[in-house]
Amino acid sequence: MDFDRSPILVFWETTKACLLACRHCRAEAIAEPLPTQLSHEEALRLIADLRGFEPYKPVLIFTGGDPFMRRDVFELAAHASSLGLPIGFAPSVTPLLDRDAAVRMRELGAKTVSISLDGARPGTHEGIRGIDGHFGLTLDAVRMLLDEGHTVQINTTVMRRNVEELAEVAALVATLGAHIWEVFFLIRVGRGSELQELTPAENEDVTHFLYDASRYGFIVRTVEAPFFRRVVAARREADDADAAETFGLGPLYRRLAARLREVPREPGATKAQSVGTRDGKGILFVSHEGDVYPSGFLPLRLGNVRTESIVDVYRSHPLLRAIRRAEFTGRCGACEYRDACGGSRARAYASSGDPLGEDAACAHRVTPLATSVG
Repeated sequence: MDFDRSPILVFWETTKACLLACRHCRAEAIAEPLPTQLSHEEALRLIADLRGFEPYKPVLIFTGGDPFMRRDVFELAAHASSLGLPIGFAPSVTPLLDRDAAVRMRELGAKTVSISLDGARPGTHEGIRGIDGHFGLTLDAVRMLLDEGHTVQINTTVMRRNVEELAEVAALVATLGAHIWEVFFLIRVGRGSELQELTPAENEDVTHFLYDASRYGFIVRTVEAPFFRRVVAARREADDADAAETFGLGPLYRRLAARLREVPREPGATKAQSVGTRDGKGILFVSHEGDVYPSGFLPLRLGNVRTESIVDVYRSHPLLRAIRRAEFTGRCGACEYRDACGGSRARAYASSGDPLGEDAACAHRVTPLATSVG
């Protein structure tokens, strides 16, 4: 895919309004929509501009905040569908996510609906989401969406307080029958600045565990952990070798892998997804006010859709061009996986102030690039 011409995904933060107050919220969502969010007419222009991407159209993800806090969201989604744009939704689990909403999303042809589940126990999930009883409501929402025929994606943000429950979350994904498990590796932005990240060695353990989890009937992919692609490639090459011994993995992997084996279904072929995207390469984010960013976790403003073409910003901005050419410094710039992985640009910026710097969360010992690469 030619990521210089078109992204795969455009995330549009339709509003900052949300009825939840999650501890790791990137958006630092608020109770009511802001008057500065894109108007209905401005939103229509943004959607129309997305048709300028070629040779393929990106999936437009309606996110937030909670997209259902924007009253015209279904009208805007219908317009996008009428123009041939694939769409998806990332709603919050609140009373607004009812069966009527599920039916409307299905009728509009939503490719996926993603729901966040940040623990396998009520105390863990609700401690992050800030709402008593929210764990049960989330499981009910997943079941309802599946019953309405949706492709359901469960999003989980990995952090110190929930990492030991990942095997049980994987079991829930499998038993519920969800189609995709998308695992976010914490970036210290927004309210997430107060939470604890894992060490590089623990990240390595978790990514190997995720490869194992992808054998239980659902697709696994990661956000802000592109080093998962390196792990996927290594594990496929190693075939059925003992991962802990072959890759020198730590006690966290051994604990998670042992509990994963208790999932009540037989493992099959891996469904680990490893498309070579990263912030600004195949991914683009538009804020509620129309500001364009490489991703929702990389707060470097590139332009604004009120005055600029989103196609021109994506294709021409110097930072995005450098990201797509893998013009990185430090270990990421010297790594043999510089293009296939490239590290999290958001984490590089959060830790060093340099969006082209190295990803400090990666444990890989770099093999210098051959002179023919890059």
